[in-house]
Amino acid sequence: MSPFGRQNRQNRQNRNSGGGGGSGPEPHAGAVRLSLSRTSRRAGEFCLVLILVLLVNCTRVQVLQAKKYNDNAANQRAVIARYSEPRGDILVAGRAVTGNTRVESGAYTYRRTYTDGPLYAPVTGFSSQTFGNSLLEGVEDGVLAGTDSDLASHPLLNAISRAQVPGGDVLTTINAKAQRAAFAGLGSKRGAVAAIEPATGKILALASTPSYDPGTITGTGSAATANWNRLNNASTQPMLNRALRQTYPPGSTFKVVTLSAGLADGVYSGIDVPTDSPDPFTPADTSTPITNESASDACANATLRYALEVSCNTVFGKLGDDVGQSGMVKAAEAFGFNQTGQTVPVGVVPSVFDTSMTSKALLALSSIGQYNTAATPLEMASVTAAIANGGLLMKPQLVASTTRADGTVLKSFGPEEFGRPISAAVADQVQQAMVTVVTSGTGGNAAIPGVTVGGKTGTAQNGVGNSGTPYAWFISWARPGGATASPVAVAVVIEDSNANRADVSGGGLAAPIARSVMQAVLGG
Repeated sequence: MSPFGRQNRQNRQNRNSGGGGGSGPEPHAGAVRLSLSRTSRRAGEFCLVLILVLLVNCTRVQVLQAKKYNDNAANQRAVIARYSEPRGDILVAGRAVTGNTRVESGAYTYRRTYTDGPLYAPVTGFSSQTFGNSLLEGVEDGVLAGTDSDLASHPLLNAISRAQVPGGDVLTTINAKAQRAAFAGLGSKRGAVAAIEPATGKILALASTPSYDPGTITGTGSAATANWNRLNNASTQPMLNRALRQTYPPGSTFKVVTLSAGLADGVYSGIDVPTDSPDPFTPADTSTPITNESASDACANATLRYALEVSCNTVFGKLGDDVGQSGMVKAAEAFGFNQTGQTVPVGVVPSVFDTSMTSKALLALSSIGQYNTAATPLEMASVTAAIANGGLLMKPQLVASTTRADGTVLKSFGPEEFGRPISAAVADQVQQAMVTVVTSGTGGNAAIPGVTVGGKTGTAQNGVGNSGTPYAWFISWARPGGATASPVAVAVVIEDSNANRADVSGGGLAAPIARSVMQAVLGG
């Protein structure tokens, strides 16, 4: 046998006997496998850590910081998705006043359109691919765009799949005939109208002139930008919602608040007793008297009914002084003044009655709707509605309900009380005085045959030293013959700088507009 044969046999025996003292391959291979197993485990553990870190970061980005990235102006995905499907509609009296048109080119599939755009712009606002959303298009964007989680029939499934939900609809409280009457009455004048249903707080009309067509700024490109710049640079401010977001000195229309405060505080027992009111009236801490517009009016010691009928500044200036600052502030705030954060659901700027006056003269001026007293047309419509509703003030509301695309109701909004600024007995007295304003006084242009109408004119001073054209106000409510409730209360303000000063009066300019709006509501 060769030496090589003997060596091979010996090697086989060593392997079979498991040893022999040599350093054969088996212990070496096991060490290698052990080393590889340890390395693999460590590599796997490291990969697991990386995966966990990745998951944590994904959670941070997609959940914790989702809003930050969604709201980033550079992120166009949400906007593109929003306009990839038709937007839901805003409805007036069951008819859509908005729409959508398909765009042939560009990143956005659909663009917003408007029916009677200028007529309903103070209600709808705009939805623009370039400039965002405003008014109802803004506050109800989630419903209209289909992003509101309540719209989904299967919320969890939609959240996982991120499927686009069809936009829902927003049904407004607007009365189409009243809205048209308000705009027709305002015409080319600069001003606003707000009309409310006293028993429910439903906003029946919301007009602001001059207006604009939201459809001209909904798209992209140079035309939309040019229209946007033109509207924003216009001195007449057509995009300003004067009914909700502009305050004016309410002038003599505020006297119904002062009258309510005086009766509620028991300064006088009724509207037909003489008042201890000099003419002129000079508050204790000033030498400057408060006078009346007409020297022929018998305002000295006049009754409250007569004082409202001819709008005696002296009587109501003194009445505010008699009630006192705390009493007048309490009365004004009960009617909704100094209310911050008001929404209908569109935001409304606060109406103001000064709470920090230290002068009786300033209190007297504030009590006749001057000095720092300032009100939106919606606020003065609310004051009027509370008086017409027996002293109960309802919260104004512009949305009746929201629905899914299939018409099922998502949310409905019923009447909600704000408070009771005056008792029913006081409200009845103020109603009687306001009726006299229309039947015998300065508000005759608001009279409607066969209808009980109560009103109050106002001519608010404006400008430095009262040099500007006064604002013309009129507030009113109407009750059909034989009815116990008033279905409409209206406030009108006109700030027309082109009017002749002698022609600017609440009774001359604003009362006819209020009458046409009330007739539109009463006529169905």
